[in-house]
Amino acid sequence: MSDSAQIAGDERVKKEPFMTKLMKRPELGAMAGVVLVVIFFAITADDSMFTLAGIMNFMTPAAQLGILAIGAALLMIGGEFDLSIGSMVAFAGLFFGVCVVTWQLPLIVAIPMTFVFAGLVGAVNGNIVIRSGLPSFIVTLAFLFILRGLSLVGLKAATGGSTQLRGVRDVVENDWLAPFFSGEAFSSLFSWLAANGMIDTFKSGAPKVPGIPVEILWFVVLALVATYVLLRTPAGNWIFAAGGDSTAASNSGVPVNRIKVSLFMLTACCAALVAIITVIDAGSTDARRGFQKEFEAIIAAVIGGCLLTGGYGSAIGAFFGSIIFGMVVIGLTYTDFDQDWFQVFLGGMLLIAVLFNNAIRKRVTGER
Repeated sequence: MSDSAQIAGDERVKKEPFMTKLMKRPELGAMAGVVLVVIFFAITADDSMFTLAGIMNFMTPAAQLGILAIGAALLMIGGEFDLSIGSMVAFAGLFFGVCVVTWQLPLIVAIPMTFVFAGLVGAVNGNIVIRSGLPSFIVTLAFLFILRGLSLVGLKAATGGSTQLRGVRDVVENDWLAPFFSGEAFSSLFSWLAANGMIDTFKSGAPKVPGIPVEILWFVVLALVATYVLLRTPAGNWIFAAGGDSTAASNSGVPVNRIKVSLFMLTACCAALVAIITVIDAGSTDARRGFQKEFEAIIAAVIGGCLLTGGYGSAIGAFFGSIIFGMVVIGLTYTDFDQDWFQVFLGGMLLIAVLFNNAIRKRVTGER
């Protein structure tokens, strides 16, 4: 028998059918969910929801959540949780606000300092988890309260008793770096499109959509980079290995502890990015910033295909899971439904996603 005939008959190199590969993709459920949600709102919502302005309207909260969800998804794939990322948004926002308002630092200094600060907090989280052997759920739950409390105490100390730190917009509006973290991008392009009748305008001729909110661009870039790292680099293989079986991975030479600490740092830095964007946009920071975002981010990651047990998931899945979240949050305002149904809808989506992901996991692993 020839070598080619042996290879052709070898089941180890047998190619899987396309549909089989598709069914194993972790983001399949989230992509299907986006389609279903679009159909639902196409039937029930006002037509303006799917205009350019309407799309930007629901993509903005989706992007802010999605930045957190992508960081949470990578950490969940690595086998850990971080329940403190919502509180980290408030704590990093406090630090950033103090940098620019109290210390009068330019953004070129304040922004890197905020990321370093957040990364150090993430490293503390990760090292406590690894060195103590405690579940990351417990450690980061403790930090959820610690960071939220420190945010409140720190704001009162910085402002003389107030729970808000104002004046951020006044000190950064002329900074050359501000447009990268606030406002809309490609404004001149959208003005040109409006002038040529290609997008909707007001009676004055100004475009109804002045540009793409910068958080959407950060969201898309982060999703693409995270997907590339997961699928095309050794670090991505290490993340999956660390979450799948950390002992076997460690015995195979994977730097499991370093990977997990790095993922905690990345998640904290994602929270810092959201803090910087929202603080500059709002012109102030407060102690409740990022409230309950840790749960929403994890929900988006789970809807996107991440398993609670680790070792399985995708950044693109978290991307679509966040879009579902944004569409539901804003989409209900375009319908006649009571806004309180949002919680019911979100809980139902989470339950369906977990059941779907559990069925896919059993299919992939051959479990019964």
